Amino acid sequence: MEQKGLDKNTLIAFSLIGVIMVGFYFWNGQNAPQEPIMETTPVERVEAPSAVTNDTLSTPASQVVVDTIVEQVVQISNENLELTFSSLGAQVTQAYLKGYQTYDSLPLNLIDNNTSLVYSVGEISTGDFHYSVKEKQVEGNSVVEFTSINAPSPIVITYTLPSEGYMISTSVSGIQNTGSFLSVNWNQAVLRQEKNLENEQYATTISYLEGADDYDYLSERSDDNEELTNLSWVAHKQQFFTAILTPTSGTFSKGVLDSKMGLEGALETKNFSSSLEMASQGGISTFDWYLGPNKFDVLESYGKQYEDIIPLGWGIFGWINKYVVIKVFNWLDLYDLNYGLIIFIMALMIKLVLFPLTYTSYKSMAKMRVLKPEIDEINEKFKDKDSMKKQQATLELYQKAGVNPLGGCLPMLLQFPILIAIFRFFPSSIELRQQSFLWATDLSTYDSIYNLPFTIPFYGDHVSLFTLLMTVSTLIYTWMNSQMTGSTQQMPQMKYIMYLMPIMFLGIFNNYASGLSYYYFLANMITFGQQWGIRSMMNDDAIHAKLQENKKKPKKKSKFSARIEEMQKQQQKAKK
Repeated sequence: MEQKGLDKNTLIAFSLIGVIMVGFYFWNGQNAPQEPIMETTPVERVEAPSAVTNDTLSTPASQVVVDTIVEQVVQISNENLELTFSSLGAQVTQAYLKGYQTYDSLPLNLIDNNTSLVYSVGEISTGDFHYSVKEKQVEGNSVVEFTSINAPSPIVITYTLPSEGYMISTSVSGIQNTGSFLSVNWNQAVLRQEKNLENEQYATTISYLEGADDYDYLSERSDDNEELTNLSWVAHKQQFFTAILTPTSGTFSKGVLDSKMGLEGALETKNFSSSLEMASQGGISTFDWYLGPNKFDVLESYGKQYEDIIPLGWGIFGWINKYVVIKVFNWLDLYDLNYGLIIFIMALMIKLVLFPLTYTSYKSMAKMRVLKPEIDEINEKFKDKDSMKKQQATLELYQKAGVNPLGGCLPMLLQFPILIAIFRFFPSSIELRQQSFLWATDLSTYDSIYNLPFTIPFYGDHVSLFTLLMTVSTLIYTWMNSQMTGSTQQMPQMKYIMYLMPIMFLGIFNNYASGLSYYYFLANMITFGQQWGIRSMMNDDAIHAKLQENKKKPKKKSKFSARIEEMQKQQQKAKK
């Protein structure tokens, strides 16, 4: 298991921001009808055993002869989910999420003959048997009940789908005696659903909750496996969709989780295997099986910490997303606005809330700017002398004028958690998935205005316009700050680094969510407007006069300045 920190690209992006601010998949050829109807496929006619007759079925279903057993295929659905079952092993063969499509506009099947969920005790496994099928309605819920035909003793597997939602209730009885342990073997070849295969693959993993609140996951970028105990739930997580298996009482006492990267060019992004073990309750084991979207409020509504699978960031970053960003986003979403407009309003609201910090930062930079001629004099005076004396003279000037040289940086650093929270939010927001704005057809992935006939290392094979706009605006922002503070004259070596960082953004963000690049572009443009407004209200001559008055006032040496002077004295003694 890899370290559960930030991946390399995220670390690079965070570092750079800090410096700047200081298809196709498997398709089932036969779909079951909405209401199961008796249908006999003219395959080789083999007389089914007397145990399998129409009398054993409460609802007729399509039949395919396999050996001497007739496969029963049943389909049930609610407002959100459509499930197809097979009597061969009592399996869910298809799970269609209504209202969603794959990146190539096909129906989105979270399960499409790519998943098996088998229960076993000792040598007895539910996947080895055939079942009769009974479909019924119980208090508005759709229920499919499988009863084994050729097992040593009757095994009953029941699936219950409520009238709405993505949670399936499952029960297994008859396979184990009271006090015995049930093994749950869950295997899934995870199908590709998204446009950006690399990002989807790196967001696909097995997640789990160990104990009451210890959330973790397997490596996203390499093969990985873990042997664990006391698992409250296990999730086969994709970028925007997830399957979660949860015992309704107790926990999985043991679990062996295994994740393998999909082969290059294959239809699967990952191959998952979860071997779990749990105690039965009176010979019956019950589970909840979530098959649905990674939507924060939906996952949170179950009260089992499912929402932890959405990568909103750790610590304060996650807190900001959960209790501020998502709340504002969902509130704006109630007005049925275009998501591009929602992002614009969010950027405007956040910049207005942060305006006091922006004003403080700009005011501090203005003080540094009017002091620049005096700082230049100090630099010239100590040009060929001890650099420590130059630093000491500069600090004395700042102290007399009442200027904090870090005053412009600290307010910007206080904004940094919000920048990182936004960096995590937009690529993880399923609400932006396949939502268009201007030239971007999907705000959850990159916007391509031109596909290159080749791949540029560190950049990619396409041109993202929102990323270009963000990069250009960041370069302008960097130039404006350097002009206001004169920092490049004091530290010429920083000039090239500060301009190099936005260029590196071009490669990092080219494959990121276009909604994220669009937000940062808007934030830069709003900042330009704020700075223009602030500067029009400020008078450099008045600021300079105020600083000169400050010099005449008696000053008490701060502890920080005293420590700096003491350090300088110690260094001078060491040189002598």
